[in-house]
Amino acid sequence: MPNVGAVIRQEITRLSRRESRSQVDPTKKATIQHRHDIATLKRQVAQLERQMVLVSRKVLAAPPAAAASGSAPGKKVRFVAKGLRAQRQRLGLSQPDFGRLLGVSAQTIYNWEHEEARPRDAQIAKIAAVRAIGKREAGERLKQLAGGNGKARRKG
Repeated sequence: MPNVGAVIRQEITRLSRRESRSQVDPTKKATIQHRHDIATLKRQVAQLERQMVLVSRKVLAAPPAAAASGSAPGKKVRFVAKGLRAQRQRLGLSQPDFGRLLGVSAQTIYNWEHEEARPRDAQIAKIAAVRAIGKREAGERLKQLAGGNGKARRKG
């Protein structure tokens, strides 16, 4: 005949495992569902990030909106880095002088010419307005900006 204590211990162990399983199983199922939901959300976030990158590339590659000043309404003005450099060289201006003419720094002109940055729409309008002037007018404008004291430098 088995020991009553051993039988009771086995029965208590069996019942406690059964009870703990009934408590743990719903938690396991909930955890599995949460992990599934998290994986789904991660996939959605990754997909949205890819879409955002594609849209931002399209926005940066798209021509800027029509500039308000310096161009006809409805006419779009394109910005091309080589064109900016050619325009500056056509006017015979250094980067600092050209920047002063547009109201930006020489570093900004450098970044635009090397396609490290892109001018805003208002700045593109200023660039378009400068396209219509010649060397003399550019020199006069620089003298006016420098206070008329002849500090405008010309590229030799």
